[in-house]
Amino acid sequence: MFVVVTYDIADPKRLNRVHRLLKDYGVPVQYSVFECDLDWGKIDEMLLRLKAEMDMDEDALLVYPVCQECRRKVQICGQGEIWVDRDWWIY
Repeated sequence: MFVVVTYDIADPKRLNRVHRLLKDYGVPVQYSVFECDLDWGKIDEMLLRLKAEMDMDEDALLVYPVCQECRRKVQICGQGEIWVDRDWWIY
């Protein structure tokens, strides 16, 4: 499942921990935005680890599932590229 993860973390130390943790699961594409290609088990694992780092009264995290059809329709203006894990491509 391809997901876009966005977050707003109030404390700089927590922000750094969340950012480092998310690098275990995906690729940062903008400040506080990651793209991840994970199965549901890994998504649950990621969320469990993130919740342990967050303050639920101050921080926010959103996970948007993106279907394959919608992913093909992503448009980029300016700099950037669509992240693709080449290990999953079939030639």
